Amino acid sequence: MTQMTATKHEIKDPALAPQGEERIKWAKSQMPVLNSIQERFSKEKPLNKIKIAACCHVTTETAVLAITLKAGGADCILIASNPLSTQDDVASSLVKNHDISVFAIKGESTETYRKHVSIALNHEPNIIIDDGSDVVATLFKERKDLVKNIIGSTEETTTGLVRLHAMEKDGVLSFPAMAVNDSQTKHMFDNRYGTGQSTLDGIIRATNILIAGKVLVVCGYGWCGKGVAKRASGLGARIVVTEVNAVKALEATMDGYQVVSMSEACKIGDVFVTVTGNKSVIDKQHFEHMKDGAIVCNSGHFDLEINLQALSKMSSNKRTIRPFLEEYLISGKKIFVLAEGRLVNLGAAEGHPALVMDMSFANQSLAVEYLVKNKGKLKPGVQKLPLEIDNEIASLKLKTLGIQIDKLTPEQIHYMNSWQEGT
Repeated sequence: MTQMTATKHEIKDPALAPQGEERIKWAKSQMPVLNSIQERFSKEKPLNKIKIAACCHVTTETAVLAITLKAGGADCILIASNPLSTQDDVASSLVKNHDISVFAIKGESTETYRKHVSIALNHEPNIIIDDGSDVVATLFKERKDLVKNIIGSTEETTTGLVRLHAMEKDGVLSFPAMAVNDSQTKHMFDNRYGTGQSTLDGIIRATNILIAGKVLVVCGYGWCGKGVAKRASGLGARIVVTEVNAVKALEATMDGYQVVSMSEACKIGDVFVTVTGNKSVIDKQHFEHMKDGAIVCNSGHFDLEINLQALSKMSSNKRTIRPFLEEYLISGKKIFVLAEGRLVNLGAAEGHPALVMDMSFANQSLAVEYLVKNKGKLKPGVQKLPLEIDNEIASLKLKTLGIQIDKLTPEQIHYMNSWQEGT
């Protein structure tokens, strides 16, 4: 780890910047919607003198978001939302080539991560961009003196929204928090197509296994689970789904997948992927019944979905087989865990493709602008981004793809708003 100016940044190696810059340029070339927002921000400066603390996966796509926010006049500090998701060359390029303060190192300890959260709050932000709500939670638990500076926050993940809703229920959330994750142009595409592809990418990079013919257990059939199931099915896997929600379980059944309880799935699965946002989805009793050679990984936000503490206590030996692949020995059988139980798509791979993150980060940048424009007008609590912004992002995306769609005629608009016409 190289540290040049401690108050400015903490990154692995500034010499990685040229490589990171080329990769950022490649991502930027595939993010036309965010580029159009960046161009407008450069002219209008809607975020002038706004301090932003962003806790995100420090990837090439996030770099384009940070550059866009700076173009809008914002004073940004960026920290990693996951110890394994930082791309060190990207972090270096943001510091050296774009003068953006970054505190992120791939593989950083939990202690270092918490230190970086504290540094982000020391920035005295007006806006928090969160990925899991760690910064907002720390703000209310440890730094209440800074709440007065906050205009609002934005949240990228399902897990983070669960925490925000809990804060709202407890009467703690005293400013507006934009549920970016609930925008259609985020969850319908990022969660389904992004998580679906990148999760399989991470599994294959970590193991080099053949997916075809495997029994792949998807724990949770939300948008992420649907994406993982569809992509794995396309590669020839036999999909088994576990769920606690009756409607989602029924949907998985109607989509053609086998739905069973986790107590049954643990006996037949070859590969397990957790995407629930909850804890101990795979627990001690499930490890006990798994096949020899079972592979376990997580694509939910936190590493709590797999009870690794229980697995460690059960194991007589643990060793690293290859990068991001650890072997646990239990009573003569082997269970393999990928990316330390953290996000396998970011830990063992590169996360979502830029084409998908283009929409997600368009949502983020416009959510920040919306908060600033409506400072003092929005009620505290979790709020969705207005539908017209969602539709604007979708329209821009279609335009960049060269796709044209129909428009309602005046007659059709009248018909859709009338009760007097009909059969």
